[in-house]
Amino acid sequence: MLKIPVRRERDERGWFTRTFDAAAFAALGLVASWPQHGEAHNARAGTIRGLHLQCEPHAETKLIRCTRGAVYDVLVDVRPASPTYGRYEAFALSEDDETALYVPAGLAHGYQTLRDGSALHYLISTPYTAAAAAGYRYDSPLLAIPWPLAPSVISPRDHALPVFDPSRVDP
Repeated sequence: MLKIPVRRERDERGWFTRTFDAAAFAALGLVASWPQHGEAHNARAGTIRGLHLQCEPHAETKLIRCTRGAVYDVLVDVRPASPTYGRYEAFALSEDDETALYVPAGLAHGYQTLRDGSALHYLISTPYTAAAAAGYRYDSPLLAIPWPLAPSVISPRDHALPVFDPSRVDP
């Protein structure tokens, strides 16, 4: 995970920001090709989406920005060979935050909206493959993620995800 600065150039009209620069990403050794883009809009504060990932060979690297509202964004390392396997890291993202979140392949991603009408914009390194879609329950006891609000909306699909269990290698 890496927070990428997204600087706003301001003047009397408002601001402009370059949200992605392929040459700068490539120079840092980061994924610089994003064949798929997406946006998620959430009507209600407290909505939880995730924890989602794509399994190999379709694992996705993502670049995520909050474009409206605010979210509590969570990444869980589910790469069995990683020294941080089974650990999560959380980030506060908002429309006023001048950063984007770089999410390497092999991490499960989820978030909770902190305001009504929150939205996230995604750049995704590989096209979505339904057969590779996987994830874990947001309330997995071994992860013990401290979501800031009581959950208000969770999809049936996300309720049906398995709990995170380090003895299982595949989600």
